[in-house]
Amino acid sequence: MAGLGIRLEAEDRMIINGAGIHFLTPAQIRLTNRANFLFGRQIMPPDEATTPARLIYYALQTAYVGTPEERVTALAEASLHIATFMQETTSAHAKFLLTEAMQATLAGDYYKAIRLARRVVRHEDAVLKQAASSIFSDESQEH
Repeated sequence: MAGLGIRLEAEDRMIINGAGIHFLTPAQIRLTNRANFLFGRQIMPPDEATTPARLIYYALQTAYVGTPEERVTALAEASLHIATFMQETTSAHAKFLLTEAMQATLAGDYYKAIRLARRVVRHEDAVLKQAASSIFSDESQEH
């Protein structure tokens, strides 16, 4: 039988076409039709959308796996967050990734947009970690 096979462990979560699924036991499933889905670490809970890049990821995630009603709001939020991030950042790499993500979004390829947004999150995490490390080393040199 054709389709995409996925193994999930107990306590894993999955969202398929707006429906949240929590696996109580290990499972192996096969998706035989086209569906918008995310699972495991691909899913960002709302309380983790705490930085500009994470807000973009969360909005694109909602556009991808949310209901049609949620998609409209999520796309507006994603566009706003992307525009704001691009105005605020000095990183050419982040700007490139966000431009690509916006183009994918406009083309309706939300999964590609999410993958690009994940890269922006990793980039942002690295920049913030480097900035924090720099601050701490400056403080230790003052003492």
